[in-house]
Amino acid sequence: MTKLNILSFFLFLTLLCGNSLIAQTSKKTDANVPRLVIVLSVDQMRTDYLTRYWNKFQSGGFKRLVNEGAVCSNAQLDLHVQKISTGTATLFTGVYPATHGIVGDEWYDRLKKKQINCIADDYFITVGSDSKEGERSAAKLLSPTIGDLIKINTHNKSKVFSVAMNDVSAVLSAGHAANGAYWFDTQNGNMISSSYYVDIFPEWVRHFNENGYAKTYTQRSWTTLLPVKSYEESMGDDYILEKGYYNKWNTFPYNLKKIKEIAGSYKFLKTTPFGNTIVKDFALDLITAEALGTDEYPDFLTVTLTSMDYENNSFGPASIEMEDTYLRLDQDIASIFEFLDKTFGKGNSLVVLTSACSSVYPVDYMKEEFNMPVGTFSPESAVALLKSFLNITYGQGDWIEVVGEQQLYFNHELLEKKNISLEDIQTKSANFINQFEGVKIALPSSSFAQGDYSKGQLAVIANSYNFKRSGDVLYQLEDGWQPVYKYQRTIYNDNSNIPLIIQGNAVKHTQIRSKILGEDLVPTILEILHMPVPDHCSGNILEEILW
Repeated sequence: MTKLNILSFFLFLTLLCGNSLIAQTSKKTDANVPRLVIVLSVDQMRTDYLTRYWNKFQSGGFKRLVNEGAVCSNAQLDLHVQKISTGTATLFTGVYPATHGIVGDEWYDRLKKKQINCIADDYFITVGSDSKEGERSAAKLLSPTIGDLIKINTHNKSKVFSVAMNDVSAVLSAGHAANGAYWFDTQNGNMISSSYYVDIFPEWVRHFNENGYAKTYTQRSWTTLLPVKSYEESMGDDYILEKGYYNKWNTFPYNLKKIKEIAGSYKFLKTTPFGNTIVKDFALDLITAEALGTDEYPDFLTVTLTSMDYENNSFGPASIEMEDTYLRLDQDIASIFEFLDKTFGKGNSLVVLTSACSSVYPVDYMKEEFNMPVGTFSPESAVALLKSFLNITYGQGDWIEVVGEQQLYFNHELLEKKNISLEDIQTKSANFINQFEGVKIALPSSSFAQGDYSKGQLAVIANSYNFKRSGDVLYQLEDGWQPVYKYQRTIYNDNSNIPLIIQGNAVKHTQIRSKILGEDLVPTILEILHMPVPDHCSGNILEEILW
């Protein structure tokens, strides 16, 4: 589908909701309307990092955001499956997974009888590399992102871009009609894109890649920014529960050249502070090369940074490695502010700090250090027992087709053939799963058509349930509990708190302590840009922060 058709499609959808976008062409007619909106999304950022490392931050980075911005200290992103995929899609569309359709990193397609990745799309090719890491698109995202809405409002005059280390963050924050989405190719260390967004690879990106930043960073060691003894906010560098790289290296300094040789690719660079620096440098080059913020139409840029990425749990939120990552990230953010001040004038851009998900403390750490009643849950063992129960109840059969992320998919064809009620097997299976220690709640999907789960804890699952993509039974674990697998790395979050700070001349310097939702970001930015908020948005405008 071409970008023109995509824009027309979402314009049609929005008009059906009762908002006339054509009548409100959003030229920059007001001094408070920013020329550029830049969202700094830091994957797996905990809200307490701001206070924990406060005394070591410099004045121009995180401290500037807090001291000048509207700080929402109790922002929540309540999702059944808390992943970068589900969180990014929710933040940037302003609707829940039930509507935008990204119910996890992947889901089971009953018609195609296979697992579907949320962004993989081999119809499109990699632009800027010979690898397949650019075969991505936003085609499976069922709702328009804020970038899409901005382009619709300005009749495609605004420019929308995203930059990230990870493809999922770049694609799902950019949306369908973006001018470009770029991410890190782990095979060659270059920034790449997809033909879904870019037809001809820009010359400025080619020049950026020729600098070989990834290769340069992997030729050095990662040492602490400050003397290691001064990292008093963290556990000791040789903390016994830190697994470290390859369950082998968990103390500074880290020989990145050696780790690169073992890794066999540049993927591990995502777990170091230098990955963020590459993304930052690329984003600043993009603003200049693509002339963002230089006309009367507001432009939109998402810059997604990381918190040690997939090695987060190998070191933990209380590690010196994490603290050093944030002290260096603080410098990168200060550099972004310095560039924006010089280019657009202080406060003339709207800067948002947030996160698509928040990291959690490892179970062993919480049990050993604080004696908390937490534990691990084995989905594999639970499903094995459930299969035995179903065989006893209904006879021998492959009743469970796929086990997904906190959900089970049953074999509907077999159920129909055996004349077994789908609702019956869903209910019995949910009741069975509810008996396991560590399970907070398991629900049959049939119950969503019968009950009202608009409020309370069950709303988290209900809002994330998509009729065509979600499973037959969905479950949540108790707070602090985490799933473990025999041969699979566990990346799991149950912390719904996310940072949310909005800074610029368009907003007040204030603090909101009451609970707000991540979905409030889209309507609030649209209001700041003097654009209408579509009826389908789940969130509300944060009136308290506006002049």
